[in-house]
Amino acid sequence: MSTERDSETTFDEDYQPNDEVVPYSDDETEDELDDQEPAVEPEQNRVNKEAEENREPVRKECTWQVKANDRKYHEQTHFMNTKFFCIKESKYANNAIKTYKYNAFTFLPMNLFEQFKRAANFYFLVLLVLQTIPQISTLAWYTTLFPLLLVLGITAIKDLVDDVARHKMDREINNRTCEVIKDGRFKVAKWKDIQVGDVIRLRKNDFVPADILLLSSSEPNSLCYVETAELDGETNLKFKMSLEITDQYLQREDALAAFDGFIECEEPNNRLDKFTGILSWRKGRFPLDADKILLRGCVIRNTDFCHGLVIFAGADTKIMKNSGKTRFKRTKIDYLMNYMVYTIIVVLILLSAGLAIGHAYWEAQVGNYSWYLYDGEDATPSLRGFFNFWGYIIVLNTMVPISLYVSVEVIRLGQSHFINWDLQMYYAEKDTPAKARTTTLNEQLGQIHYIFSDKTGTLTQNIMTFKKCCINGQIYGDHRDASQHNHNKIEQVDFSWNTYADGKFAFYDHYLIEQIQSGKEPEVRQFFFLLAVCHTVMVDRIDGHLNYQAASPDEGALVNAARNFGFVFLARTQNTITISELGTERTYNVLAILDFNSDRKRMSIIVRTPEGNIKLYCKGADTVIYERLHQMNPTKQETQDALDVFANETLRTLCLCYKEIEEKDFAEWNKKFMAASVSSTHRDEALDKVYEEIEKDLILLGATAIEDKLQDGVPETISKLAKADIKIWVLTGDKKETAENIGFACELLTEDTTICYGEDINSLLHSRMENQRNRGGVYAKFVPPVQEPFFPSGGNRALIITGSWLNEILLEKKTKRSRILKLKFPRTEEERRMRTQSKRRLEAKKEQRQKNFVDLACECSAVICCRVTPKQKAMVVDLVKKYKKAITLAIGDGANDVNMIKISSSSLMYTKNIPTLSSSAGVSCMTYVTLPSLSVRMSVVTGGLIHPHSVFACACRTRRMVLLAWNEIYLSSITSQL
Repeated sequence: MSTERDSETTFDEDYQPNDEVVPYSDDETEDELDDQEPAVEPEQNRVNKEAEENREPVRKECTWQVKANDRKYHEQTHFMNTKFFCIKESKYANNAIKTYKYNAFTFLPMNLFEQFKRAANFYFLVLLVLQTIPQISTLAWYTTLFPLLLVLGITAIKDLVDDVARHKMDREINNRTCEVIKDGRFKVAKWKDIQVGDVIRLRKNDFVPADILLLSSSEPNSLCYVETAELDGETNLKFKMSLEITDQYLQREDALAAFDGFIECEEPNNRLDKFTGILSWRKGRFPLDADKILLRGCVIRNTDFCHGLVIFAGADTKIMKNSGKTRFKRTKIDYLMNYMVYTIIVVLILLSAGLAIGHAYWEAQVGNYSWYLYDGEDATPSLRGFFNFWGYIIVLNTMVPISLYVSVEVIRLGQSHFINWDLQMYYAEKDTPAKARTTTLNEQLGQIHYIFSDKTGTLTQNIMTFKKCCINGQIYGDHRDASQHNHNKIEQVDFSWNTYADGKFAFYDHYLIEQIQSGKEPEVRQFFFLLAVCHTVMVDRIDGHLNYQAASPDEGALVNAARNFGFVFLARTQNTITISELGTERTYNVLAILDFNSDRKRMSIIVRTPEGNIKLYCKGADTVIYERLHQMNPTKQETQDALDVFANETLRTLCLCYKEIEEKDFAEWNKKFMAASVSSTHRDEALDKVYEEIEKDLILLGATAIEDKLQDGVPETISKLAKADIKIWVLTGDKKETAENIGFACELLTEDTTICYGEDINSLLHSRMENQRNRGGVYAKFVPPVQEPFFPSGGNRALIITGSWLNEILLEKKTKRSRILKLKFPRTEEERRMRTQSKRRLEAKKEQRQKNFVDLACECSAVICCRVTPKQKAMVVDLVKKYKKAITLAIGDGANDVNMIKISSSSLMYTKNIPTLSSSAGVSCMTYVTLPSLSVRMSVVTGGLIHPHSVFACACRTRRMVLLAWNEIYLSSITSQL
């Protein structure tokens, strides 16, 4: 009994989801927990453990080997994989990409195969074959051949034009050029000719052709600035930095040509934010991580030139691994037409069968006795009836509307042109019109029932502004003068005393400036010093002015705020960082940077001050910071109260803390840190464990509050959609409080809305499952299911659920566990049968639970899923499609939304991301309309129906979310064909 129960859950019975925790990393798929094994004898445990310990350790991560400037090395036989029978090819892909569907040899068979999936086309093919048989044919075979060829030809030409465009795009990309080391010199080569192990040179504004290891650049310390808009949708620059040894020795052309480094790294995967590898060169081993890798799709900015070693090429690059397999989607109209054609064919068969039976009966009773009907053939009446059955199939072929598909394609083509020509969807500021990127699925946009939208950058502007802060338990940011008195009059702080102030920063609390300048509270100065030193921002000077390049808008806003308050980040090298503290320049030695990731949700930096002291500065989410604070933190509760205030104002928050480290303690910790840094297996886990040892007993300084404003027109847009009876689900990674307040700001939630949270939903679903189990039994399958509402009629309800509760409710509960010895023992047939039955019961329970959740959520007027990962976003969309059979629309702005987009029936992406997501991410057939601005036509919506001859469009200014609906024009065209 216990074994069966263990198989149904992976958590303890007293487990309660944490609303603040993201359940598992973005883009990371955890393996399911191993099944619980029955208890075994201690002796067997000991034998297995000894065998495991004596086994040679296997390096699972670093199995990809790259030799610099040595193409022959990668052509060795042990790098060859069998592709087909005895045909072998190298496991290292070439750098040519292919996004097209057909080539000269496969176009005809593949296109015909796709077209004959349509019921009408297949029917007329069968009809053509029948007409070639003289005994049953009443019409010439060419009477069917010509119309069929016309239909097939028109569709084939349309598909060919689309695929030629894909060929052209691929050819344009593959024929781009860059400089590659050949015969000891840099020579111009095409992208498609680049191979793994090549050393290449890229210049400013060049696209990165493959995933490469940065070796050196023209910038000090071999920094390289890249724009990753095609990967994550962010236009702000990010910086990469090479190893110190490659920066030192690999600057000249002859040195790069003689470079013979050997790299062992992870196999190609789709993790954009992670990379693990080791460079072996000059009798040393050097750790490699994602900060030293330039990914395909990035653009070199603010760097004159850089050199790199190709690690992954072509289909092995991370952006192509993220593309996945493009799904061929069929619209609801396509399914409807196929269903109607199937129905017509069934009616036709029944009608022909009836006529054939009648003819056979008449032939048996009358035909053989009428001399004037004798045709000279001695055939039995049943045989004549059989032949006449096929003859009637041919004669009545006009019942099947072969022109229907052509008419639909023409209508779709016309609709796409209407979208492109719509002047009210033209954005004059950037000379950008609306663009229908496919003619295949645009009528889906008029049948949408559910919209799934990202929040950051979609509903909000993704432009961060430092608004408030809490230091030493006191909140700053209100309208106050230097005497700490509140004023209704809005008067900006004068930053003219600060020569580094950017002149654009607006702040209204004069009392905070007084505290900084007086130095009465050292925590205030230390607060802004932490913001100036704990980050990964890069700086360059343009005409004497500082220009910050941040990896995220949040980080850039914090560093810029510290700059205006007098703590200015001036410069950094690989080992130092220079800060201007109220006019005094000081340089700090950087001993270690403890990176931020979605699991840690914090970042730390360890520096040595000019006085020789070692300090750790940390910033991160309140949930992880509070777990690591020293017990003696007097302002802990006041800061928590301030965090609640900030969340209620829809502000994004971070906690700041620090600690002093003894020299002896740091030396001991640094040994573990260096050992973990060069680990070839499970490096991330080893580093996280080492980080945990130093990030404890922290002293809380305070918290920051950043504002991310809504896009213009969001509330009005959502109101229009609600009137059209279209339900909106917001899927975001933000904390629950922030997501809830954004819901109120968007008017998804109102004061009259009854909000249900994860615990409420869990109890309702538990009760429903109990009721369904009680109604079950032997006769349960004969009793029709009872569709009972979860809520009483009337009232406005909304659902707010976190990722942890979502996993709990949907029985998708996963957790990380240590890699312990796994014992596998043979089971009897009876045990295997019981195990199989247990798994089937678990799957049935899981499916029922998920269906109940979808039914419950669809009774709510709005659903907000917060603290969710990209995988969970896709799961939610898939559940609605699966159990509601509804047309869904997904709206996003980056690679983290690709999973959701691929699952959804339709999708819309922002203009700036279309090139990547169409050519590289494999979602071109799902991205329908790109709108450039808010200046789009709004139509009158009544009773959930959109008036004919109108376009219903809603948009959010620079971040576009669009719904286009063509209602009666299109449907009337379809019905006229039927």
